[in-house]
Amino acid sequence: MLPTIQISSEIHVPTYYLVICVVVALCLLWIVRRSRQKNLNATLTLDLSLLIMVFGFIGGRLFHVFYENLNYYQENYLRILYFWDGGFVFYGGALLSGAVGIGYLYFKAHDQMEKYLDLLAPVLALGYGLGRIACFLAGCCYGRACDLPWAVSGKHPAQLYAVLWELGVVLTLIGLEKARSEIKLIMAPGRIFYTWMIFHGVGRLIMESFRDDFRGPTVGFSISSWISWGLIILGLLLLWKKPLDSNG
Repeated sequence: MLPTIQISSEIHVPTYYLVICVVVALCLLWIVRRSRQKNLNATLTLDLSLLIMVFGFIGGRLFHVFYENLNYYQENYLRILYFWDGGFVFYGGALLSGAVGIGYLYFKAHDQMEKYLDLLAPVLALGYGLGRIACFLAGCCYGRACDLPWAVSGKHPAQLYAVLWELGVVLTLIGLEKARSEIKLIMAPGRIFYTWMIFHGVGRLIMESFRDDFRGPTVGFSISSWISWGLIILGLLLLWKKPLDSNG
């Protein structure tokens, strides 16, 4: 674990935010490049990415505040603004930014909305996967007790399991894209994104099964597990409704 990097006796840089900043910059560069390669509007893509960043930050923070630790923030509502102390929930950010992003695409590029979703899919997988490195360094989202050779401080490195899974998802989605272009397999727009939904949901369920940190109030499963099941089911339904051949 390396929660901070000491620059001087008075300056300490939180590795969590450092990693997140680097990951966001990489993802922005990649998605703009991808948009140009696929002849999609780079300006619209960048605007969409910025919306996802802003509302992902807000949603992740608010989900933590109102779901995980409301009593603490009710003592002093100004603490909600102390985001540097930590406290974010990925799915909170994903749900809010997803709703805003889809709404933006609906009004700005309705006819190409699913093409932009496919554009986002591998970038989202990469951003989430590399972002879990920040969790590992900060020591949050830790796993259950473990005596296996790869245990870290006697616990499952659940964060690194997520990193490996999502990097595999990135490679799989890129492979599907290449199959579509090189083998001339005509896959209807949206299928790449819906596939990501399924893979991400499965990967998150695996990670949840290893985690041992506070998961908030549960009803059989953690809220993250329920959302993951929802993603998997919705992704399967959307794939089932979407024809393989967009011309058929």
